[in-house]
Amino acid sequence: MKKVIIYAYTQFNLGDDLFIKILCERYPDTQFLLYAPRGYQKLFHMLPNLRVFPSDTLWFRGVRLLSRKLHLEHVLCNIIAKNYDMAVYIGGSLFIQGENWKKEFRNNKALKLTNKPFFLLGANFGPYDDDEFYIAYKKLFHTYTDICFRDRHSLELFRDLPQTRMAADIVFQLQMPTANTQEKMVVLTVIKPSIRKHLVNSDQLYYQKMSEVAIHFIERGYQVTLMAFCVIEQDDEALTEIKQRIPKHLISNVATYVYQYHIDEALQILAQSSFIVASRFHAMILGWVMEKPVFPIVYSRKMTNVMQDLHFTGKYCDFDALHTLKANDVFASLNNSTINVSNPVKEAEEHFLHLDKYMK
Repeated sequence: MKKVIIYAYTQFNLGDDLFIKILCERYPDTQFLLYAPRGYQKLFHMLPNLRVFPSDTLWFRGVRLLSRKLHLEHVLCNIIAKNYDMAVYIGGSLFIQGENWKKEFRNNKALKLTNKPFFLLGANFGPYDDDEFYIAYKKLFHTYTDICFRDRHSLELFRDLPQTRMAADIVFQLQMPTANTQEKMVVLTVIKPSIRKHLVNSDQLYYQKMSEVAIHFIERGYQVTLMAFCVIEQDDEALTEIKQRIPKHLISNVATYVYQYHIDEALQILAQSSFIVASRFHAMILGWVMEKPVFPIVYSRKMTNVMQDLHFTGKYCDFDALHTLKANDVFASLNNSTINVSNPVKEAEEHFLHLDKYMK
């Protein structure tokens, strides 16, 4: 039995948690180890091949803090990994340049295990505005065994590295739940824009526009579910703000759902909907996989990059044009905002092309 360490964004974000689920279910005869908050033991209790080591215990936090102060992160990672065969770093927006990017880079560099295969799967690169950021990661990526990005823009940045490839988002590989679509139910996945530096002044406009969209659907006989994908990124706060802007006589037509521990439950809600307004990247992907019409609210170039790669021709709204958004334009997308997913579903499996060989 192979033993593999998983590195991922473990903050109870539905999209990132789906990556872990897909990886572990693909290799049921592999033993995986994930360092994550203890709530992940509850989240993934149904995966017998995944061991969650609680990263939020006082002892483990103390050891990590000491290793960082002494700049021994790499030593700590290799001590932990000495009984494991390889590592898989799986996720989406793993390489965004922030104010403390050099510290984050040092942490990422420490994840690379000495003389053991290291796979980077499912990511996009950027946004960034400093060549030093790009050059640092290019040198690091050169040491990886295999890199499979999820968009062409990221691939082009590192095309001269022989281990780089591209495939459709990993979530296209998800086995979808069976559910009866409710003809008059729409889901609005929401975000708090201001946690992103480039959207720091966008909260009030966004909340107002999303409430207008919700009201428009309710007045046409629809039930609306406001859905939060990630509590730590304050999606739940956005949900509350939007709901407060809906008139009291319409509020009985509004449901709310905050994801945290129940992946299948969250997927069921999306699967039952007849339309998805996607402020979350993976709400857009999941809507397409479920063959739902989707109206994306684009908060990051990663969304438009993937839309271009998949030749999405439906309507959408970028945050730069959010002030022009009209609810009736969103409503009109009920009939023409789907894509043919047969190719992306097939292509997404290529993320695991080289990892399959190592697993054997």
